[in-house]
Amino acid sequence: MTTWYEGPLAAFDTETTGVDVETDRIVSAAVVVQDAPGTRPRITRWLVNPGVPVPEAATAVHGLTDEHLQHNGRWPAPVMYEIAEQLAEHAAMSRPLVVMNAPFDLTLLDRELRRHRASSLDRWFESVPLRVLDPRVLDKHLDRYRKGRRTLTDLCAHYGVTLEDAHDAAADALAALEVVRALGRRFATRLERLSPGELHTLQAAWHAAQARGLQAWFARSGSEETVNTDWPLRPELPAAA
Repeated sequence: MTTWYEGPLAAFDTETTGVDVETDRIVSAAVVVQDAPGTRPRITRWLVNPGVPVPEAATAVHGLTDEHLQHNGRWPAPVMYEIAEQLAEHAAMSRPLVVMNAPFDLTLLDRELRRHRASSLDRWFESVPLRVLDPRVLDKHLDRYRKGRRTLTDLCAHYGVTLEDAHDAAADALAALEVVRALGRRFATRLERLSPGELHTLQAAWHAAQARGLQAWFARSGSEETVNTDWPLRPELPAAA
């Protein structure tokens, strides 16, 4: 019997105007689908004119300028609908969705749906649940005592995954998918008996514990930074943009 990490997976990633899920916008996104390890992935890309200026710092990361997005990007409303529709289709097919640092990308998508569609991401998964695999949460739980950072670039280096064109949404999504497959193989004895649905539930608890640990570290360091424990989607804030 094929294990979930050797079977069909989808992956989602975005590039944005910044790192604040309440105020920043999506400028590009991609969904990557791979039916089995080594097979050719199917990629859907979106380029978005966010309707707000793209800071130079963001352009320095992903290379997308205001001029390029204004000439080539689509309006956000139809794009956000198409992304949510495709994610729901994968859920309906029982295809797990890989999202690196899921609370960022999925919350940002939710806010864009609220902003441009008067909708929410949850509405797309009322009948079929979203089952997320977050390589960041999985790696921190399964190899918790390893020192060093755990960005996508770091995880790719650690698990021997090639990452080309970093900060391109499609390249990052594919790399995250491959990291999850590598995680599954390396920790097979701990993961192969768990279904993606069970892992989804467990990751919510693991992420909360990881967030509380980071919050305690900030407190000891004298930092007032707050760490959100919600996963894979943060609840809407009353003052959200």
